[in-house]
Amino acid sequence: MSQTMDADLRSIQQARDLAVSAREAMRSFQFASQQQVDQICEAMVAAAMREAGRLGQMAHDETGFGYPAHKKLKNEFASQVVWDSIKDVPTCGVLRRDEKRKIVEIGWPVGVVVALTPSTNPTSTAIFKILIGIKARNAVIVAPHPSAKNCTVEAVRVMAEAGEAAGLPKGMIGCLTDLTMQGTNELMNHYATSLILATGGPGMVKAAHSCGKPAIGVGPGNVPVYVDRTAHVVRAAQMIVESKSFDCSTICASEQTVIADRPIAERLKAEMQARGAYWMSKEEADLLASKMFRTNGLMLAEYVGRTPQALAKLAGFEVPDSVRVLVADLEGVGPKHPISREKLTTVLGWMVEDGWRAGCERAIELLRFGGEGHSVSIHSRDEEAILAFGVEKPAFRVLVNT
Repeated sequence: MSQTMDADLRSIQQARDLAVSAREAMRSFQFASQQQVDQICEAMVAAAMREAGRLGQMAHDETGFGYPAHKKLKNEFASQVVWDSIKDVPTCGVLRRDEKRKIVEIGWPVGVVVALTPSTNPTSTAIFKILIGIKARNAVIVAPHPSAKNCTVEAVRVMAEAGEAAGLPKGMIGCLTDLTMQGTNELMNHYATSLILATGGPGMVKAAHSCGKPAIGVGPGNVPVYVDRTAHVVRAAQMIVESKSFDCSTICASEQTVIADRPIAERLKAEMQARGAYWMSKEEADLLASKMFRTNGLMLAEYVGRTPQALAKLAGFEVPDSVRVLVADLEGVGPKHPISREKLTTVLGWMVEDGWRAGCERAIELLRFGGEGHSVSIHSRDEEAILAFGVEKPAFRVLVNT
């Protein structure tokens, strides 16, 4: 008589097995030298760069989000560019000595890191979380988003095989493949898990921070971008359209609503239109807004990471093939104005204010509605305005003229 195990039980058991194996592997690697660690990381980076295009194509094919070529760039950034920024950072042995205070700082792994990855940037997120984890001699277990399981599993396999071939103990890198919510929760709450790195939707990030373990979470980013009268308007228009159209705006740090200073608003609009921005009529914007969001304000998956042409077709209207982003005039911020929310797709909100102080207040309103603690952007050559955005905004990251 054959016995079968329910999907949730299989997933829970796999989570337990992965966590225990990862801790054992990490303990066998915790005294590795800096040279050994860096050689392993370099091998993983080389493998990720080699497979960046294939993994990008897999991510697009599985999720339907964005552009394969842009996902390739993300994979390359998450591997080579991230590695270039951390490769010279010491993580093993004695890091620093303070002879005066008689303090010696020693690098030591946290332990087993559970890395939750999203559907919007699945392969690149897995690559960089594995890379930063192994650099500090931590074991890393990836829990993929169900709609991006196959491409994430393959990215983890590429990193693990390259690492193990270079001397990394088997089990240091793992991936949950029997995916259920119960299995992911077991992985986060398991006694062998030391830290959770959570990238994804608000529900998942909240669950990670509710486990009673150290967690670093990245949630929604309703990013406002203010363009001041002192800004380089042409450059600002180009950067906004390029950023918002990149991989169909699946990066949570991409611009969500443009706040234009009144004296340059019409010029900025014209420059954005010249670069592929399409201003929707009120009827088109209302039609799209009525279909794009759930009643709780979250986006429907079929609208995430889509081209303007695909979005217009879903909503019931058409736009030219040359269009790169859709723009909607907003009359306010809040639940009655759905497009003032975060939109991980090629849709921008547009508002006009008079002066940077009014623009500053509007940016705060947008952040508090849906992106508090995330990012804000300003295009300006007025140092007072730039500093005010840095000091006053409830955002961790303030981007200036970029």
